Amino acid sequence: MKTSKGFASDNYSGTHPKILEAIQKANLGHASAYGNDEYTAKAVKKFKEHFGKDVDVYFVYNGTGANVLGLKTVTESFNSIICAETAHLNVDECCAPEKFTGCKLLTVPTNDGKISVEKLKHHVYGFGDQHHAQPKVISITQPTELGTLYTLKEVKELVDYAHKNNMLLHVDGARLSNAAASLNKSLKEITFDLGVDVLSFGGTKNGMMFGEAVIFRKKELSRDFAFIRKQGMQLASKMRFISSQFEELLSNDLWLKNAQHSNKMAKTLADEVKNIPKIKITQKVEASGVFAIVPKQYVPNLQEEYFFYVWNEQISEVRWMCSFDTTEDDIRDFVALLKKIVK
Repeated sequence: MKTSKGFASDNYSGTHPKILEAIQKANLGHASAYGNDEYTAKAVKKFKEHFGKDVDVYFVYNGTGANVLGLKTVTESFNSIICAETAHLNVDECCAPEKFTGCKLLTVPTNDGKISVEKLKHHVYGFGDQHHAQPKVISITQPTELGTLYTLKEVKELVDYAHKNNMLLHVDGARLSNAAASLNKSLKEITFDLGVDVLSFGGTKNGMMFGEAVIFRKKELSRDFAFIRKQGMQLASKMRFISSQFEELLSNDLWLKNAQHSNKMAKTLADEVKNIPKIKITQKVEASGVFAIVPKQYVPNLQEEYFFYVWNEQISEVRWMCSFDTTEDDIRDFVALLKKIVK
């Protein structure tokens, strides 16, 4: 059985040893179910240390659940949600946002995964018109699906515009740790200090086995989330096995160290491949992903040895993702093969 590492996704990685130890400790004895346990209480405390004492935190199994349930909590079925056309909400969640929120997704064209006020404001109209979907949420991904980063100024501009129009800003932060590491800012500084209203915070892509968090800036926004989570089939009975992972991840800067490492590996990979003839890097490498055009004829042979995704088949753009356990040897071996095949 092949066990070599690839560059398809940080979801493909294993679980960090310290996280495994935390799960094993949580496995000793019995604990109350559905989050009424000491592990969940400790994890929530950790989140408040990182994101602010007034935030309201809930744990779910996966990123789609975090995004959809967080959005459902702050919307009605007659609302619209504005996002980039490349957003995970739009591309990779099998219409779950529309199905479970009932909202209309309005997408914004983008070349780098980012949206701006200028790009989205044509969707913001018709307030009070009973014939028109009522704009309610602007959703961004940080880092974006193309590995690029919003600056703090860009996020603040979107927040201010949303609030000016009685709307909210949601952040899909499946890789938020990578953004904070790259921006050299705290988790709070790049989210709630800027006025972000709802955040999906990822654990799975940063060394956890499973588990994500939904965080609301204030309790007024999370009004019925506990019931919505139950209806949405994301309430874990043995929640301590999610909570214990988050407590460990948010302790001793493990979240940061993991993210810094995967970011560094992506930079290393980009530096190694950028001078290879016929390879063209297409996006700024600002987090843990590298996007590049590789001539189609070479892709199958590369994928036989290293799994990765073709992101855009029309132009043969591929995505190479690094993770907390990517090593320089992994990159060196991959680049050696790339040089051998792409002549």
